[in-house]
Amino acid sequence: MSAVSDPVPAAAVSPFRRNLSSFKENRLALGSALVLLVFVIMAVFAPWIAPQDPYETDLFRRLQPPAWMEGGEWGYLLGCDALGRDILSRIIYGARISIFIGTVVVIAATMIGIMAGLAAGYLRGWVDVVISRLVDILLGFPYLIFAIGLMAMMGPGLFNIVLALVYKEWVIPCRVVRGETLAVRELEYVEAARALGASRFHIMIREIMPNVLSAVLVVATIRMADVIILEASLSFLGLGVQPPTASWGSMVADGRAFILEAWWVSTFPGLAILLLVLVINVASQGLRDAFDPRFHE
Repeated sequence: MSAVSDPVPAAAVSPFRRNLSSFKENRLALGSALVLLVFVIMAVFAPWIAPQDPYETDLFRRLQPPAWMEGGEWGYLLGCDALGRDILSRIIYGARISIFIGTVVVIAATMIGIMAGLAAGYLRGWVDVVISRLVDILLGFPYLIFAIGLMAMMGPGLFNIVLALVYKEWVIPCRVVRGETLAVRELEYVEAARALGASRFHIMIREIMPNVLSAVLVVATIRMADVIILEASLSFLGLGVQPPTASWGSMVADGRAFILEAWWVSTFPGLAILLLVLVINVASQGLRDAFDPRFHE
């Protein structure tokens, strides 16, 4: 007998492993995912990574330009802001705010959207009418203006900004799940579960939801980049996370008055926003191409 085992048939490989292998072959998406992982590690271990105290002020360092070395020691690599605070350290701590808000908002909105979309797509009738009309009304308001109005009523703060973004963010996964549910609710396995006497809740949760999760998870990943931009926009306008907490949007706003004489104050936080949003978008596109069956031959 040959000691070499036969290769595993393609049919025996699980769809998840096959899709994961397809994602790994996309080098651009894989590289973006690795950069995103660096951002996450930077956010989680910020107290140990940041070279300086992000809240320590020193007016003698006010608007100090970027310097690799200073007096034989490591300098302030990205310079200092108008209060003499280290910009690099504040960017590292600011990653915690952006990633935390993006993750919490997307998870909460996706959970609400999945349940609302399942109910609308499977139960139909007045439930579908009510949920669909509510979705249409919320989609009629520009997202940023809607969030600004809510923040103006509730006041600035971390919890309020999460609440304001979740208020409308759930409609995106809701529409995706409703459409997917309408496509599968009449398939044979759902009809079989219904014929066996399964409850509507059981059919929605155990039969339909596992088959729509791949599409909604890809959408959730894409939406995370938009949520991060919205959080930065609200912080830029002074309606988000309040000083002295480090937030990339507020850091960009702090440097507006010094953009000509101290370009680094606004530029580096802006580049951090750009890079994080870019790698999330590229990685999510790779996930969509690999895991969404509509993009497979």
